[in-house]
Parts: sequence; C-alpha cells; structure tokens
Amino acid sequence: MQTEHPFDRKRQRAPSKRALATRERVLDAAERIFAARGFDGATIRDIAADAGEPVGSVHHHGGGKELLFHQAVARRSVELSQARRDALEAARASGPLTLERVLDAFMRPFFALAEDEPRWSDYARLVALVSADDRWRGIAAECFDPTAALFLSELAELAPDLTRRTRAQAFVFSVSAMLSLLTSQGRIGALGAEGTENPGAGRATPGQVDHLVAFCAAGFAVSADGRR
Repeated sequence: MQTEHPFDRKRQRAPSKRALATRERVLDAAERIFAARGFDGATIRDIAADAGEPVGSVHHHGGGKELLFHQAVARRSVELSQARRDALEAARASGPLTLERVLDAFMRPFFALAEDEPRWSDYARLVALVSADDRWRGIAAECFDPTAALFLSELAELAPDLTRRTRAQAFVFSVSAMLSLLTSQGRIGALGAEGTENPGAGRATPGQVDHLVAFCAAGFAVSADGRR
C-alpha cells in the first residue's frame, strides 16, 4: 500500500491567511505598475517596492514577470465575465433583445465595477494592453474570448446580414471605445471642458455609458447598411 510522505502533506496544505494577503498585495501592485508603465516598462523590483515586499516574495507569489502579468489579468476576468453573463440573462428575461441591450449588457457591468472599486480602471488599462499586443493572444483567448463569443452569438442573431468578420470588427471597435471611456476621462475633460470645469474629474457617468452604447449600436447598423 502506498503511504503519504510527510512532505506531500505539507505541500497540500491550503495557503495561510498571511500568504493569501501577501499574494493579493503583490497582485494589486502588479496591476498598478503594469497599468501605469506597460509590460515592458514594469520591473519585478518596481512591483516589489509598490507592494512593500522583498523581490523574492514577488517571485514566490507571482512567478516570473510574464506569469505575474497573466495572473494580474486573469484575477478579475472571472468576476467581469460573470457580471456580463448575469446582465445578459437579466436583459433576456425582461424582454426581446436588441443590439443596444446586448451591448449594454456587455459594457455597463465594467463601469459598475469601476464605480464600486477604482482599481478596475487600472484593470481596464491591462485589458487594453492585452487587446493591443499579439504577445498576449493566449491570455485573451483564456480570459475574454469565451464571453466575447457568447455576446457575438447574440449579436449574430440580431444582425444576421453581417459577415462573421464584420461583426467581429464592429465588436472590437466597440470594445476599444468602451476601454477608452473607462481610461480617458481626463482626455475627454481636457478637450470638452468649459469655463472652470475640472477637465480630469470623475469616472464615467450613466449618461456617458448610454451615449457609448448608442454610438456602438449605430456602428453595427452602419455596417449592416454596407456603408463605410
């Protein structure tokens, strides 16, 4: 009969509360540093300093730089995906789906999460990094593509005349606009400020999200009309 070695029991123990708290600090710091400096501009030493942990602790809890970036992206993706799926189910239960309602279910949960927790704005910058760099295609496939495929399937029912590629193109345009609104309030304020208005204040308002959804739905309609 095979016996369990004491070291095996030790390896199988659940992480302590202290270890879990340290890991969260490391991932919080990684999220901030990657969001501010990008993957190439960030260093493990920077992340360690921000977390208040030794470099060795960052390696222990996060692995190498690429693995740490992967973990930082993956950490919030499950919550975001579930919020979007829940919003889609609620929209479906309350009446016939439209382009606007499907896009709203995809976009508004991100803004709601960012309203409750400002660190989601840093996360939006990580999502933008992943979307813009082919190096992270595997991360995108794991963390975002399953939910994107679900919404694209709904959009296909609502815009059947569009080719699959055209739908994907309009969807990517929409995601880019969403990420811009999540991360560029200062730029919007600087270009649109009047009088003494503070150009960088605040997060996206419900009215801005309404405008975003209508803007993106109109983009799908333009694609369906065959206009460029």
